[in-house]
Amino acid sequence: MKIIILGAGQTGSALAEYLVTEHENDVTVIDEQQEQLQSLQERFDLRVIQGKVSYPQVLENAGADSADMLVAVTNSDEANLLACQIAHSLFNIPQKVARIRAVEYSDERFQLFTPENGIPINHIISPEKLITQHISQLIQYPGALQIASFYENKVYLVAVTAYYGGALVGSELSELQEHLPHVDVKIVAIYRQGKFIRPIASTIIEAGDMVYFITEPSNIKAVTSELQRLEKPYKRIMISGGGSIAVSLAKKLENDYQVKLIERNAQKAELIAENLTNTTVLHGESADQELLSQEQVELTDLFIAVTSDDESNIMSSMLAKRMGAKKVIVLIQRQAYLELINDSVIDIAISPQLATISALLSHVRQSGVKKVVSLRQGTSEVIEIVAHGDKETSKLVGRTIDKIKLPSGATIGAIVRGDDVIITQSDLLIEDNDHLIIFLPDKKVINEIEKLLKT
Repeated sequence: MKIIILGAGQTGSALAEYLVTEHENDVTVIDEQQEQLQSLQERFDLRVIQGKVSYPQVLENAGADSADMLVAVTNSDEANLLACQIAHSLFNIPQKVARIRAVEYSDERFQLFTPENGIPINHIISPEKLITQHISQLIQYPGALQIASFYENKVYLVAVTAYYGGALVGSELSELQEHLPHVDVKIVAIYRQGKFIRPIASTIIEAGDMVYFITEPSNIKAVTSELQRLEKPYKRIMISGGGSIAVSLAKKLENDYQVKLIERNAQKAELIAENLTNTTVLHGESADQELLSQEQVELTDLFIAVTSDDESNIMSSMLAKRMGAKKVIVLIQRQAYLELINDSVIDIAISPQLATISALLSHVRQSGVKKVVSLRQGTSEVIEIVAHGDKETSKLVGRTIDKIKLPSGATIGAIVRGDDVIITQSDLLIEDNDHLIIFLPDKKVINEIEKLLKT
């Protein structure tokens, strides 16, 4: 594909790396900052153009008249919107994807991105919405460290850490079926001290293992309880930050939980308080020990730091944990910080860049790839693909799972067929229009998966 990326920041650069290293895509990156472009050009086989992303001449120089796709991920929503409009009106680029941060643009009352209203963007990606949804799912399933849903939320991938007290810890995986005879689940990966282990029936689960499993949502808590003592549902939640993520989270949670929100700006705190009905809005610094003590942070079940400042998020959450908060979730923008806090007291770190990349890859991958979720700081993936054809035309349809040549370590965890979720066995026959959920320990093998989709 011939793809133009607008913006050479963290997201644009990461996407360019994915597209260039995974495929022989023709990638051009446009940005105003020469330094960022030069860094990209030195590392990857791609074109770079310095200039304003919305200038027609700049887009023309980038080859917009023959591009298959434009991906707008600059830091300006307005620049992204305008560039997509010009890409459509002047160059007729067929696929346009834009990152739009401001929730005001996606207000459903205005339906801004419908064909009738004339802003021709095929796919809108909102990091704020993605993060809010992800944190909400983590709150719904205490104990989960990562969670992702596929095919209309019919099937989930969940990551949990195995601890002493879990019924399966110290036992072979084969015993899971004995413990939960009426629960369909597939353990697709185990990471022990950071190293991938492909699960087989005789694999023994050890305390400290990170276990990834695929199942229907109604089974998540039962499977989690096999790997650790099931945590009590959260009641008291404290949110640090007053941005769109913090406010939308509070709005989503305030009727079911006791929610407190801390905002450092007095005027902003007042405005937030007017928009929330059951949330206690506090004016102050979330890293203020006296404030946290006064608000009884030691009784908090979950402390969520989602300001735009990585350092503030890390410091406030570490302080909250030290003062007795049971669990902390932290939003972290910088990749270097994500790697640094791996062994810290922080329970869950969430990267908006990784969430955005996952959403982008779902749209730029080959036809047949419906959803992509990046895991483990982008090194692994879970993908949803659709099998089409018959035994003569397809490398998947009409074959049992044990006859499919999957890359090393890759596992088909589940198949969704109509309304049915089928946890896979080796003799399961794949049918036309089956949705396959596949775990890839190494994202670099995506080429081999996409070859299976070709008819």
